[in-house]
Amino acid sequence: MKINYDLRKIRAFVFDVDGVLSPTVVPMLPDGRPARMANVKDGFALKQAVRAGYAVAVITGADTEAVRLRMNMIGITDVFLAASCKLDVLRGWMRERGLAPEEVAFAGDDVPDMGCMRHVGLSVAPADADAEVRDIAVHVSGRDGGYGVARELIQETMLAQGTWPREAAAYG
Repeated sequence: MKINYDLRKIRAFVFDVDGVLSPTVVPMLPDGRPARMANVKDGFALKQAVRAGYAVAVITGADTEAVRLRMNMIGITDVFLAASCKLDVLRGWMRERGLAPEEVAFAGDDVPDMGCMRHVGLSVAPADADAEVRDIAVHVSGRDGGYGVARELIQETMLAQGTWPREAAAYG
């Protein structure tokens, strides 16, 4: 599914976790916390984006160090947990990075993500996102949250910019 946006403008990717990088239905740990799943193809794409010099951030209402650890393992250091107002966090991060709205892609799936989605140039929603979120998204992925939304967005952007790695450079 092609993204209807000038992907050559994108310099940064920002993702929500639950419902975007992780499916909306997850197993519960014995202490009641959700055990998030990670898509390895999303992880590969996120790592490639970091390696290519894109700014990458995660902004989530979740408060679990497991998310930070996973993101740090693939090279993402801008991880904002327990974000009660995601838009405030996003604005501050963009200001620090010198990013204009049209240079940022944000992927979100539910009501707390809508402010961020309206603030950036390219807003992306998973196929199974809330209906209101899908309505305001510039692009609705053909994939459900946790099943390759990040890979689709990053790979298509990097291909448009000629930065997606070819076979020999993919793991270097």
